[in-house]
This record gives sequence, structure tokens and C-alpha cells, in this order.
Amino acid sequence: MPAWGPISRPNLIRALRNLAFTGPFSGGTHQFMVRGNIVLTIPNPHGKDIGVGLLARVLKQAGVTRTQWESV
Repeated sequence: MPAWGPISRPNLIRALRNLAFTGPFSGGTHQFMVRGNIVLTIPNPHGKDIGVGLLARVLKQAGVTRTQWESV
């Protein structure tokens, strides 16, 4: 579903929910999402899309490959 490229925060959250993450929940300075024992910090909204570099770091932290991401 989502292409490998910049993505809006709402679309990131929607795609992560499709990957069985729940949330986002309020945290200290950032919201987070949970799947099993993985707690994933979500970037704060800044009015711009999330770039490819940050998307790659978030997905690595989530244990999601690029192939899995593009097939959501």
C-alpha cells in the first residue's frame, strides 16, 4: 500500500495499525505504538511528511522490512 518514500504521519500510523501495531499512546515527549514486546516511538507532527531516512529508522526499530512495508 504505502510506497517507499515520504509519508504523512496519519498514513504512517494507519499503515502501522495494518501491521498489527496498537496505539498511538501518549508518552513522555513522543507518542508510541506497541506490537507484542516492541514499543515503537512515533515522530511528532511537524506539518511536513516523514522523510525516507526517518521512515527507514522507524521501520528498522519496528522490525518491518521494506518488502513487508510495501505489501501492507
